[in-house]
Amino acid sequence: MKEKLKQLISIQSMMALVSFVLLSILTIQTSAIAQNTAPVPQTGQTQSYAAGDDGDLQMGVQWPDPRFTDNGDGTVTDNLTELIWLKNADCFGSKDWLGALNASNNLADGQCGLSDGSILGDWRLSNVRELRSLIDHGQFEPPLPSGNPFINVPLDDYWSSTTVPDFTDDAWIVLIGSGGDIGFTFGQVRNEPKDSFYRVWPVRDEYQVLIDGDGGGGT
Repeated sequence: MKEKLKQLISIQSMMALVSFVLLSILTIQTSAIAQNTAPVPQTGQTQSYAAGDDGDLQMGVQWPDPRFTDNGDGTVTDNLTELIWLKNADCFGSKDWLGALNASNNLADGQCGLSDGSILGDWRLSNVRELRSLIDHGQFEPPLPSGNPFINVPLDDYWSSTTVPDFTDDAWIVLIGSGGDIGFTFGQVRNEPKDSFYRVWPVRDEYQVLIDGDGGGGT
């Protein structure tokens, strides 16, 4: 009787151990899936025009307050995406697509009002999703969040670094404002030939504080 009781206890312990291991594996997998998700932020629209519309529900990740931080060194941090943007949104004027890439890639401390310690290679031309993330669908001319610290923001088209896959001679642009383009509206994304001339808005990754005094701002 005692031997059977011991066997029963042993079986129950083994089952409990197996259950614990399976639960641990499931928890790890669930956590990994959660870490790889990309929650969609709110659009910024707060005025409702009908029950159940975007302004009514305001679904998505809530924007931080403040949305932007002026770093005082020619850069602005987007506290929603943690991207660092050039404060001067029109330092380079209009360029073709390759010119926009080169201007962004060669941007560094001492240019465009920068005193951030950045070096060549820190800055780049934003991709279409990054550029689109600046749009506030509750604002217009320009369609940027209210109270943003950017300067020199023309109502014009901006290049992204993203090529159109089925028309590789074209790249995606984002319209900041009305820009006078008939049939187009603020925040719209469309493709244009790479030899066209549009504005340039460089971006860099999360700011890194210099602690070694080497003068480099590399991320």
